[in-house]
Amino acid sequence: MATASFKEKIRGIGGDASYEAKARVLREQLDAKIPSGLKLPSTILEDPPLDITHIPETCGLLNAQELAITELDATAVCQKIAAGELTAVEVVTSFGKRAAIAHQLTACLMDFFLDEGIRQAQQLDEYFQKEGKVIGPLHGLPISVKGHFPLKGTVGCGGFLVNMETSTEDCDMTSILRSLGAVFYVKTNQPQSLMHLESKSSYGRVLNPHNTNLTPGGSSGGESALVTMKGSCMGLGTDGGGSIRGPCAHCGIYGIRPSSRTTPAHGLLWYQPGQDGIFAATGPMCRSARDMRLFLEAVLGANPALRDPEILPIPLKVPDLTQKKLRVGIMMHDGVVMPHPPTIRALNLVKEKLQASSEVEVVDYIPYDHDRGFSIIRELYFEDGGATVRRLLEEGGEEMHPLTEWVISPPVKNHDAAQVWKLRDQRDTYRREYSDHWRSQNVDVVVCPPFQGTASRHDTTKYFGYTAIWNLLDYPGAVFPTGLVADPAIDIYQESPTPMSAVDEYNISLYDAAIFKGAPVSLQTVSRRFNDGLVLAAQDVIERILKS
Repeated sequence: MATASFKEKIRGIGGDASYEAKARVLREQLDAKIPSGLKLPSTILEDPPLDITHIPETCGLLNAQELAITELDATAVCQKIAAGELTAVEVVTSFGKRAAIAHQLTACLMDFFLDEGIRQAQQLDEYFQKEGKVIGPLHGLPISVKGHFPLKGTVGCGGFLVNMETSTEDCDMTSILRSLGAVFYVKTNQPQSLMHLESKSSYGRVLNPHNTNLTPGGSSGGESALVTMKGSCMGLGTDGGGSIRGPCAHCGIYGIRPSSRTTPAHGLLWYQPGQDGIFAATGPMCRSARDMRLFLEAVLGANPALRDPEILPIPLKVPDLTQKKLRVGIMMHDGVVMPHPPTIRALNLVKEKLQASSEVEVVDYIPYDHDRGFSIIRELYFEDGGATVRRLLEEGGEEMHPLTEWVISPPVKNHDAAQVWKLRDQRDTYRREYSDHWRSQNVDVVVCPPFQGTASRHDTTKYFGYTAIWNLLDYPGAVFPTGLVADPAIDIYQESPTPMSAVDEYNISLYDAAIFKGAPVSLQTVSRRFNDGLVLAAQDVIERILKS
């Protein structure tokens, strides 16, 4: 059992009296939306086990059909609805009820509107009965939505209490998904500032379902917790530094960060509009590899570039890898931080399995100056030195989370126009040098850690260079579970590790094999910009060989 009480563990960001009053109202409004018939008994909530993934099955609040439906991935849901085997109402009701249970255990939601989801689903069922066909490729699919995607009539937030809103319109992404047949029923929790890996807000701290003493990651941590609890089979996330891939890795689910400006991002709630040193990407967080492809094919098939002139109209081309031997680079570390023993074990296993396969050629991939790259992207995130973050916190009376304070600390600084130009030039120089380096390595894809270990203990994550470096380069990357979990009996340092850097010294100090017991171990597949289809195809091959 946890040492901190569950109530203490799940508590959200604090603030002054005015802030606390507003935050309390928001939490009470959300709590009131959870039907009384779906409230867990106090005996469960007072002292739940560290691994809470089994509670929806054992709590008695879901019937056999609802449990069976929520075991399906998004692809199976779409297939069964299109075949008339399930109705959209049955599906969204099942996932909505399970989401209500998940929220009480993880603080994963910021809005719950199952009644509205059922109304959408009824309209889709009526269309199907009348026309004998689906309205689009995602007909009846319930999709959970990260908090900063505007969705008409629902609560949204750009990372702070002070920019909370009830949205009056859909953003481009939710509008397109709605037109494809998706059904919306929940919005999910995210961190203060949206810029670090601890998803703690006015609504509470999101907990990792595999071990509530660990973080589910951020900034799409509400999504990763909800998908893991099977309260969603398809979540909508964003990724400007690892915010899809990190949470997916921490929770042992699937997710892809596409090349930026290929999927819709217009209209997101954000506090630095016009900041374009780095573009965040939007993408899926899901329960299977095939669901990533389902999402991208559907969204890109809607031709979002017709709506948004910022989108690059690049089709998804998934190559047939049976016609070509895939050349895979294995990156054991980034030269800055050495991964913890569970991740090293997974990397060694995938390397051994791939080397034994006739389908792929394996080489060691040497990283190129990742420390410099991470420093550049950290500076790009907050070109005003974090002044906007501090202002929004002050305006709302909101306490600054320690990781918010860390993320706006040096190398972050305020820039005048000439300094912004210089920083962009450093970015572009690094991108060119890295492109030359990648070509010299002669690889199709790289397999590497998505993080330096499994999920972290709460409030400790200060390095996310294993994902952010690819944001700086705008290289697409997909995360997948290896099927391994951290095992204290074998995941130990054989000898005292020598730090690679000051950051690594901190990273080593965080490792205690017993604390991470049972945490999923994930890997990441990366390729060059716009090779999103190759990432999907290669990930399929690599995962199949790994798990054979």
